[in-house]
Amino acid sequence: MSTSTSVTFGEGVLSRAAALIHTLVTVEALLLAAAAPGLAGLLLVGPDPANLPLAALCLLPLGPALSAALYALHHRDRDLTDLHPARTYWRGWRLNALPALKLWTPLLAWLTVLAFTLTYFSATGLPGWWAVLLAAVGAGSLLWGAHALVLTSLFAFRTRDTARLAAYFLFRHGRATLGAASLLVLAAGLTALLTEALPALLAAPLLLSLLHSGRPVIAETQEDFTA
Repeated sequence: MSTSTSVTFGEGVLSRAAALIHTLVTVEALLLAAAAPGLAGLLLVGPDPANLPLAALCLLPLGPALSAALYALHHRDRDLTDLHPARTYWRGWRLNALPALKLWTPLLAWLTVLAFTLTYFSATGLPGWWAVLLAAVGAGSLLWGAHALVLTSLFAFRTRDTARLAAYFLFRHGRATLGAASLLVLAAGLTALLTEALPALLAAPLLLSLLHSGRPVIAETQEDFTA
């Protein structure tokens, strides 16, 4: 008596790897295209700290672009024979552009105020420990923003509810927050040691890692905060 097994095309390890690579490359290209107006503006903004508000304005399109990328990566197909990453990306952009901007805009404004204050900290007359406190607040704001971006990309909550959930998960799931922190440190290190363009060129795999580290947050949100 003999048994036989068959493997459907598109379900093997190599096919899944090829599907992932294709999705990452496509999402990366579309993310850069969606954020291109702002990224091009950044090239024209000089390094003078006085230009920080202009730089923040240039970064506004990046919020919806990142949100659409997270949506596309979360809903990606594993089957090489049925890939539609471009269609999924633009669906995510249409669904999430406005909700993402409602969170991204105040976050950018707040981070700009913090960066401006730290840049000219010597003129404030405040004690040195205030600089450490402001830097810690900025880091916490970035981590909150990472959770908020994941939540607003995958769930249709009101803006204030997304903001509250992101703050709740900061401490509720320390491992997920630590994962987001490690990705932020990696992006900052790549920028400082190599070039500012590298984190942008590696945005898709970095966002996929953010989704991976944020799985407990996503799972609890689905189980406890959605109908």
